[in-house]
Amino acid sequence: MTDRDPADPKGLIRESYRIEGITEPECRSIFVDWALSTPGDDPKRLIAELLTRYRAGAEDHPMTRVLTEGLEAPKATGRRGGRAARVPPGD
Repeated sequence: MTDRDPADPKGLIRESYRIEGITEPECRSIFVDWALSTPGDDPKRLIAELLTRYRAGAEDHPMTRVLTEGLEAPKATGRRGGRAARVPPGD
């Protein structure tokens, strides 16, 4: 039995790098599954660790792009929802 990797408990990221011809949408789906299985609210430290481990020699791999995007701050949408977005002022 192998030891579980705290950065990749299910081995999802490791296996994604082994799948020949994997696409970016498939990597995004794997990334979401991975993110849901990681402890804590902010997986950025784990993403950085995985990039350090797998990026060398796989710079063009779709999972490398997905992980790199995972380190970026979310883009602001410029709009907030709720009642204020639906009801004109003064109503």
